Amino acid sequence: MATKIIIDSASDINIEEAEKLGVKLVSMEIRFGDEEYLDGVTLNATQFYEKLVESDELPKTSQVNPFSFEEAYEEVVEAGDEAVVITISSKLSGTYTSAQTAAEKYVGKVFVVDSMNACIGERLLCQYALRLAANGMGAEQMAAELERVKGKINVMAVLGTLEYLKKGGRISSAVAFAGELLSLKPVVAVVDGEVKLVGKAMGSKKGNNLLTRLVQEKGGIDFDMPYGVVYSGLSDAFMKKYVADSAALWENHTDEVPSYLIGSTIGTHIGPGAVGVAFFQK
Repeated sequence: MATKIIIDSASDINIEEAEKLGVKLVSMEIRFGDEEYLDGVTLNATQFYEKLVESDELPKTSQVNPFSFEEAYEEVVEAGDEAVVITISSKLSGTYTSAQTAAEKYVGKVFVVDSMNACIGERLLCQYALRLAANGMGAEQMAAELERVKGKINVMAVLGTLEYLKKGGRISSAVAFAGELLSLKPVVAVVDGEVKLVGKAMGSKKGNNLLTRLVQEKGGIDFDMPYGVVYSGLSDAFMKKYVADSAALWENHTDEVPSYLIGSTIGTHIGPGAVGVAFFQK
């Protein structure tokens, strides 16, 4: 009996990558006006940003429904295996509740873990789960281990624009206008399962410096666990500059820093131009 990993598309793992990793993907729906897509299946992250920058209104994402999870569970259990399900934070979406509801029929076979995170934070938990699965760990023990370590994951990012926070009603037009005039770069982090403002800096350089300082204040990166950097939009130039500017974080630890593109679930709210870091703290 093998342990299979099931993950939702808020992890920014798309269908091609899921197949390569050997994980089962359940997708959220994303809607631009009258057009509906399956996140990570019929709309990838690059296509999402192409549509986002052309759209006057923010797209809408909807949680994964219980039936989609039930289909995934049935397939795993019928094959004689068990599953660990990793979902986006229950404070950001009803997807975790859907996963739990569907799991009621599969007691002892399916174990659901609320990542209390999103995008790369969820991805890091999945990468660690794959490592445990490769070592033959059973589903119940794996779910307990993921619960134990998930609080050590840190995700923080400097945003490139305030426009999308304004569009989403998270800040007022006046605050956004003043912020753009001052080249204000907000720094956000996932705190207790929610995205919160943790700092502000004048300009990109100071924003990057603040990001690095926040990483150091958390005690630094555990390089024995999964880690990486992320960016949003159609260019990774800001992300590459950040990796170069923050060389002190990576030197003598790694030759290459894994990088990932933020997808629609979080990208809708932060827009293009963001740069972030994710890691398990020491």
